Amino acid sequence: MSEEFEFQENDDANGMEYEEFEEEISSEEVDRVLETLETTMAGVESESIRQCLEVAYNEVFHLIYDEVDDADDDFGPEAEAA
Repeated sequence: MSEEFEFQENDDANGMEYEEFEEEISSEEVDRVLETLETTMAGVESESIRQCLEVAYNEVFHLIYDEVDDADDDFGPEAEAA
């Protein structure tokens, strides 16, 4: 199974910028993806991979829940434990 995926990546203040487009995304789908990412992060030993997954978690979170205070940028499972 070797499929190649290509996406454009540009540097910005967060390190990555993806082309935005209008799409209906349900909160149920976002919640399901966030739960999957949390489960995956819990089973990862590599700190580098965990950091990448946390970035993905935050990006997905902000697709629906972007009205959250920007001062609290970490929404990953580690923040919930704190």
